[in-house]
Amino acid sequence: MSKIERDPVTGYTTTGHDWNGIKELNSPIPRAVIIFIIITHLAALVGWILLPTWPLGRTFTKGVLGIDQKTDLAADIAAANTARADWMAQMTTLDFDAIRADPDLMARALETAAPIFGQNCEPCHGKGGTGGPGFPRLSDNTWIWGGTAEDIAETITVGINSDHPDSRFAQMPAFGRDEMLDRAQIGMMTRYVQTLSNGVIPGDPSEAAMLFQENCAACHGEDARGVEGTGAPNLTDAAWIYGGDAASIWQTLMNGRQGHMPTWQHRLSTADIRMLALYVETMPERAQ
Repeated sequence: MSKIERDPVTGYTTTGHDWNGIKELNSPIPRAVIIFIIITHLAALVGWILLPTWPLGRTFTKGVLGIDQKTDLAADIAAANTARADWMAQMTTLDFDAIRADPDLMARALETAAPIFGQNCEPCHGKGGTGGPGFPRLSDNTWIWGGTAEDIAETITVGINSDHPDSRFAQMPAFGRDEMLDRAQIGMMTRYVQTLSNGVIPGDPSEAAMLFQENCAACHGEDARGVEGTGAPNLTDAAWIYGGDAASIWQTLMNGRQGHMPTWQHRLSTADIRMLALYVETMPERAQ
């Protein structure tokens, strides 16, 4: 039988483990730890009894209190909808001028629309509507389909090149791929389009200007300033959707462009769309 060794300083026995002269004491668990373990286990036991806890196949134990967070959330949402029912109805029935004229109603619209924009529009149009390659900037005053809330609401509702029966439609032809212009003419037109945003007036007697009038003026206008409502952008400003560098313009002329904006009619309510239209309409003001 091994001899029990006791530490002369603390009075505790040792476990028999020895690490280079350092011996492990067989000291008891601190009382505070024991009390903590007892309390936490009692709390867990009470929680199992009072709250929904254990899964039982397709269901679970409901608990004595009958707490259901899903039901509570549904009740909170219903209460919130009831509380804002009056002014939400106004968003649907009032015309945009009346909403703009009511500061409180307008403030509610912009505040409510901000997260709607973040969830549905920001992935393409960027934070704050700054746009990106293939997606127009919304925080400037350059508009293809119109920048009033009325126009914007229509665009959001029907989309562009979408499956909505009343979708806005726009397509840039592939002049090079479809052999309407040869590569030399594509290069000539690329350089010409670049000069338009530098103040060159369309209509000069150059061959490129004549090609523009023959092939592009029908959509972009004889002055190249675009025709609002047709999807043809202004070529005389510095705003570009697909890029204003030579390589991007070449690709546009050679292969064409056809952007897409989905219809939001089945995802957003009428009130949501109208609030979102007001929010986008005021973006240029907030960007200044």
